[in-house]
Amino acid sequence: MGDRKKREEYTLEIEKEAEMELAEYHQSQDNNDIDDEYRSRPWTKHLTIRGIIASLVIGVMYSVIVMKLNLTTGLVPNLNVSAALLAFVFISTWTKLLEKAGIVSKPFTRQENTIIQTCAVACYSISFGGGFGSYLLGLNKKTCEQVGSNTEGNSPGSYKEPGLGWMTSFLFLVSFVGILALVPLRKIMVIDYKLTYPSGTATAVLINGFHTPKGDKMAKKQVRCFTQFFSISFLWAFFQWFYSGSGECGFGRFPTFGLKALKQSFYFDFSMTYIGAGMICSHLVNLSLLLGAVLSWGIMWPLIDERSGEWFPKTLPESNMKSLNGYKVFISIALILGDGLYNFLKILYFTGQSLYTALNKNHPNSSSNDKNRPIDELQRNEIFIRENIPLWVACIGYILLSVISIICIPLMFPDLKWYFVLVAYILAPSLSFCNAYGAGLTDMNMAYNYGKVALFVLAALLGRDHGVVAGLVGCGLIKSIVSISSDLMHDFKTGHLTLTSPRSMLLSQLIGTAIGCVVAPLTFFLFYRAFNVGDPNGKYKAPYALIYRNMAILGVEGFSALPQHCLQLCYGFFGFAIIANLLRDICPQKVGKWIPLPMAMAVPFLVGAYFAIDMCVGSLAVFVWHNLNGNKASLMVPAVASGLICGDGLWILPSSILALAGIDPPICMNFFPTQSS
Repeated sequence: MGDRKKREEYTLEIEKEAEMELAEYHQSQDNNDIDDEYRSRPWTKHLTIRGIIASLVIGVMYSVIVMKLNLTTGLVPNLNVSAALLAFVFISTWTKLLEKAGIVSKPFTRQENTIIQTCAVACYSISFGGGFGSYLLGLNKKTCEQVGSNTEGNSPGSYKEPGLGWMTSFLFLVSFVGILALVPLRKIMVIDYKLTYPSGTATAVLINGFHTPKGDKMAKKQVRCFTQFFSISFLWAFFQWFYSGSGECGFGRFPTFGLKALKQSFYFDFSMTYIGAGMICSHLVNLSLLLGAVLSWGIMWPLIDERSGEWFPKTLPESNMKSLNGYKVFISIALILGDGLYNFLKILYFTGQSLYTALNKNHPNSSSNDKNRPIDELQRNEIFIRENIPLWVACIGYILLSVISIICIPLMFPDLKWYFVLVAYILAPSLSFCNAYGAGLTDMNMAYNYGKVALFVLAALLGRDHGVVAGLVGCGLIKSIVSISSDLMHDFKTGHLTLTSPRSMLLSQLIGTAIGCVVAPLTFFLFYRAFNVGDPNGKYKAPYALIYRNMAILGVEGFSALPQHCLQLCYGFFGFAIIANLLRDICPQKVGKWIPLPMAMAVPFLVGAYFAIDMCVGSLAVFVWHNLNGNKASLMVPAVASGLICGDGLWILPSSILALAGIDPPICMNFFPTQSS
């Protein structure tokens, strides 16, 4: 299929680039000493105190940024490359300050760079994957009431208010199991099957590039660029705050296209975070978002609203699930499920096909095969295999954590019985392997789709009284284990290409996850206490909390939960999602690259059009820059995007503190139509 061929060509190109970067790095070293250096360096030297401090700072900063994205739109770009750049910025600044103070510091190696990136990503991944904007928040009372107390399947007592204690405990229980699930299979996945893991490989290319003479000059330019745009973004966020008043005020509600367009959420809100995210995401993702916004808020919702009184009673508030909000939520779900089902089946097919080919291939003798391999590959394989992680450690750890979870999770959530948790932990390693293998081939993490399957199964089995809570918790349980296992394999691939010890990689993942399990709930409560999270008319809509709760209700009640004519619309959009994905795979590349992504189209259906406009502005900036100076754009776009995201994201901390202290902005800038005399 065209899309698969394109992806394979791309991953091969990345691997070739990694080989070139590695060769350049070796040429810059003393070739007589390089082998002895890597063979004699213990894995514990890859972990440093300054590295852990850097990981903590980057992890906390990105946790705040990711939590903001999670609670506003639920759309979070891949920030791994940005984290690697920030790691380089942090340690480079650290060493320069020490040099000025006359203190000699250790050289900054690519192994330490890899460890910092791995630890930081593990930390902030909990903020995104921990369910704070989806299944865990979907348990709270506000979301339950927003669905409607009279909605069938939404039992009045089927909620659990957010709590720092139980959220932290739940994250510790489910996150560490995922790390241990696939550790015994790391050699098979990375060396034997030679899975590419494109994101992990791309991160390794960047890190290897930093630590060459040519790459060092490039990195200095990126650091300066990052610092400039970080400062601009932070100062702009600070300036905007003065005009944001209370309510719908400030630049965030600027009627760029007129007041009528503003009512339908078509405006540019000057968000540096989403402009930066648009620079990172592909043009296809951004255009798909804009198409979804125009189709929903520009056409469908005004037309359906005109049918009030025919399709649904006029007396119902817009937020009621039998009113306009029901169409927004369930049509979004139809697009998400159609896209997820197609990709889930596609990945399973490719995974099975690839596994069958690999298992039936006659492998030549490894010693004779090694003679034909490049020396760099042999060296990487030697280090990766030499630093063995004992099988018994992974097995005993997995069993022990599973037993604790089987006891503790039903105590936290009585609706989810212990035997369902037991079945989940028995199936988790197999599901994790399928997902990690598929991610290695395609770079697509299908963890949320495995979680949705668990959600529907548990909701259907347990019915009205217990189905909603059990479904949401079971979804989080499966999703967390499967997702973290896949992320670890991406990290192992990065470590393999940067000659980083698997033991140090595993330990950094454990440290980062432990930090994340503490930082993520604290970050969530910073937003939860300071802002009105879950308000459908506010900035922090948390759309996926409502979507996941309604998925659980759909599993309990079936199609009776849908408002009038909504089922027919859902059928149409579900079919559209499958057909669009199928056409993208079977059509030639020049045609397939223009077919929109249903998953991206679904996000603005519920959230609004404003952020899609922001992201398209970022995409337009990248497009123009590449046309004017393609080489410079390729070098600087990640630095500019990271600076914009981090500067705007960092302002969240002081603005949250001001909100908690009851200090409001002094000015409310608002817009009204001219009054005729």
